[in-house]
Amino acid sequence: MFNTYDVIVVGAGHAGCEAAAAAANMGCSTLLVTMSLQNIAQMSCNPAMGGIAKGQIVREIDALGGYSGIVSDKTAIQFKMLNKSKGPAMWSPRVQSDRMRFSEEWRLMLERTPNLDFYQEMVKGLIINNGKIEGIKTSLGIEIKAKTVVLTNGTFLNGLIHIGDKQFGGGRAGESAAYGITEDLVNVGFESGRMKTGTPPRVDGRSLDYSKMREEPGDAVPDKFSYSDETKPLTHQRLCHMTYTSLDVHDILREGFDRSPMFNGRIKSLGPRYCPSIEDKINRFADKERHQLFIEPEGWDTVEVYVNGFSTSLPEDIQFKALRSVAGFENVKFFRPGYAIEYDYFPPTQLKHTLETKLVEGLYFAGQINGTTGYEEAASQGLMAGINAALKVKEQQPLILRRDEAYIGVLIDDLITKGTEEPYRMFTSRAEYRTLLRQDNADYRLTPKSHEIGLASEKRLRRMEEKFSKSDAMVHFFKETSLSPEEANPVLLEKESSPMTQSDKMFKVFSRPQIELEDIVRFEKVQEYIKEHNLDKEEIEQAEIQVKYSGYIEKERNNAEKLIRLEDIKIPENFDYNKIKSMSIEAKQKLSKIRPVTISQASRISGVSPSDVSVLLIHMGR
Repeated sequence: MFNTYDVIVVGAGHAGCEAAAAAANMGCSTLLVTMSLQNIAQMSCNPAMGGIAKGQIVREIDALGGYSGIVSDKTAIQFKMLNKSKGPAMWSPRVQSDRMRFSEEWRLMLERTPNLDFYQEMVKGLIINNGKIEGIKTSLGIEIKAKTVVLTNGTFLNGLIHIGDKQFGGGRAGESAAYGITEDLVNVGFESGRMKTGTPPRVDGRSLDYSKMREEPGDAVPDKFSYSDETKPLTHQRLCHMTYTSLDVHDILREGFDRSPMFNGRIKSLGPRYCPSIEDKINRFADKERHQLFIEPEGWDTVEVYVNGFSTSLPEDIQFKALRSVAGFENVKFFRPGYAIEYDYFPPTQLKHTLETKLVEGLYFAGQINGTTGYEEAASQGLMAGINAALKVKEQQPLILRRDEAYIGVLIDDLITKGTEEPYRMFTSRAEYRTLLRQDNADYRLTPKSHEIGLASEKRLRRMEEKFSKSDAMVHFFKETSLSPEEANPVLLEKESSPMTQSDKMFKVFSRPQIELEDIVRFEKVQEYIKEHNLDKEEIEQAEIQVKYSGYIEKERNNAEKLIRLEDIKIPENFDYNKIKSMSIEAKQKLSKIRPVTISQASRISGVSPSDVSVLLIHMGR
């Protein structure tokens, strides 16, 4: 019935879809196995992609040849560039998506992908022999052989849904949990744990009074995620809205605390710290009189609405009563209540940088099975696991991204070096080189790497090279061309910047913090240059960033180069840390458990001090 596959991907959420697409596009025979082909790339929680740091990840996925950016663009109903008031290192794109079309578009793109087969059934076990993966076992008892397997099980492994004092098995609303894989992995020596996440109620938009809420429109001139010319920015957008909870709402919610699985001890696992439930918010922030609620439509045509900010596992009668006390929700009708879900995960310190497990060769983990939360974090891991599984099959060098090369590199390094005891979410603050890792230059950073492994096309690479060549030439033009006081002062005075007394280079004038892009393009010489060289908005923006942030970029690049020197110092695979007498016991234990590959990675392990690193360097003859 089945041949032996190069790669089998278990689970068709965001991680699984990216893993399957990457492996198949790299020429590997790939099988995507899921319990429901109707729910491929389901947006289980909010119908949106991107956001702070997450938008950078979607841009990186796109630059590496993944599909998330293209699907997001094709199914977007609203676009916003967040943090535009801050520097470009903080700019983060976000789209509101049409939930049904998002899933449909993903499925259609996968069906158009060569080398990719599909199978609908529950995977209940793994075939492992002599520390090596050999395939999967399904609930019907079918064995399917493979050279590599990527597990992307999301919240399905022994999933348990909680609504008030009710609980039942499930991977998400309306779908059954998956059983058997955890037990197989534990039997071969893996350590497992439990995590929790939650989701808000979905309501009928026809029952809401939007006149009592604040309108939240998209950007006046929307951008898009994908660097490819396969997608276009939105020409019209759907409105979102914002309203608030109140002290009355909080009092009603507290009535259900004794029946809340969060507070009565039935849920023992940790949920995402930075996406807390509404009951957690009013408990932790008791001094706050209100909390924001974003009212987000689930698509172009549906009346279903997502109540962002009201994630809860309280009893459904309490949820309903509390929401009816929110401004604009007085006559609300529920589509379904919010719920919490507990599921199995595997501490990610059991993985290599490739996302291959240390215990079983050829077995890869990606997404929530590694303790992360969020579509974007999952999709990026799926992409990297799929790429590295394909490279392993081809007997080629793995693709490992450093912390100064991508947010994806930060994410994976954090997971395998530090581990996580609560659902891990990406923030810009986690990246020490965020000025280098901007959303605008992800293609420059990563498309060459993608092209090298056979994912990004030649056309994609040439387009990126042309864009940055034009931007660099414009920066050179700014450095070589002068502005007179007569030309510059009218704009400088208008922007409350000191007037010039003598001519100066454009580069220096445009470096002033008060001068923005719209000011730069007002100068006649700049307008002539743009017209002559046929520059687009992206190329001009890139040049502006290079001018205004050149000092910061150079400083971070120098710091990154110091890190790279430590990355080059490899630690032998079977190094015996217990032989080093002058190293702390905690450092020996942590290093022996995580087994870092380089000195740089060793230095980032919590519990390993700078003096421990120095001792290690001396012991290695450095």
